[in-house]
Amino acid sequence: MAIDFKNFVKISQYVLDIQKPLMLRGRHGIGKSELVYQIAANRGLPVIERRISQMSEGDLLGLPVVNGNSTAWNPPDWFKTAMEKPCVLFLDEVDRGSLEVRQGIFQLTDSHALNGHKLHKDTLIIAACNGGTHGAQYQVASLDPAELDRWTVFDVEPTVQDWLDWAAGKVHPLVFEFISGNKPHLEFIGEFEPNKKYPSRRSWVRLNNALVAANLLEERKVNAGVIYNLATGFVGFEAAVSLRDFVEKYEDQVSVEDILDKGQHGRTKAFSIQQHVVIVDKILESGRCDKALKAKEMQNLADYFIDLPAEVALKLFDGLSKRLSSPIPANTIKMHKMTSTDGRSCNEKIASFWSGKSN
Repeated sequence: MAIDFKNFVKISQYVLDIQKPLMLRGRHGIGKSELVYQIAANRGLPVIERRISQMSEGDLLGLPVVNGNSTAWNPPDWFKTAMEKPCVLFLDEVDRGSLEVRQGIFQLTDSHALNGHKLHKDTLIIAACNGGTHGAQYQVASLDPAELDRWTVFDVEPTVQDWLDWAAGKVHPLVFEFISGNKPHLEFIGEFEPNKKYPSRRSWVRLNNALVAANLLEERKVNAGVIYNLATGFVGFEAAVSLRDFVEKYEDQVSVEDILDKGQHGRTKAFSIQQHVVIVDKILESGRCDKALKAKEMQNLADYFIDLPAEVALKLFDGLSKRLSSPIPANTIKMHKMTSTDGRSCNEKIASFWSGKSN
């Protein structure tokens, strides 16, 4: 059974605290490597990354040297570093390595040693691969039971929210808003057609970097055609079409600022439920509700809240209740007490969620 990134970060600490080797298995492009670097940063450790798929036996064991009447082995530079100071030894693409190299890793996972040389006592070992639940879709080796038994293995399946939490502030706001409102385009889930380009979390970050570097998002309408052609190469045809349509109509989008700061909820009167869901997601994911809203912001939010379809209003209220660290978040308490500008009670609307009388 797969685990999302948020829970994996919590669980993994118990394995690493006793210095047992840890393996992540999951689809390509979901951010496994990024997650390893995040875990290392949380522990204040540098990362030494080795691609097992590119290694030979010599790359793993080092080179022999004559020492008197015997032969010793000089460890590779990366292994010597991991011996001398604490770090995270990140072994990527383990199930794409040769059988000989993988068997050489047995001693690493058993005793933190290799060919007579021992790792630093605080060095941690983490591996990543594509096998496991989705292994049949990849040209990877099957790890045998004895091999797997030496690792603590987790199949990881990040949620869209995992990516949004990570991406906030790291990708352009327009790209963030697009994914927030078009979650199925973040990545393809299903059976892959041969030679067809599909989006992944990694490819969206790469596209974002290309768009930002070229300044294409600042005059998006003018550049819509270029954005489309560029996106096709990064995330595939279907996602590129949706992104082009989104940037062309971006000026018609309702932003978080339009609702909270400008009180322009009237622009959403004719919106569908799905369009309202997009706005509510943007509000909750913007970080604005992670602190107590000011009086004007709260009034504008209440005016929007009162006219929302019941299921979307409930989503907004539930989202507010999960923000802030207090047991009863301040914004939730405020919403109960709010009255819309035209005199309607938010408390009555909230009560209607559970009375069956909601609109």
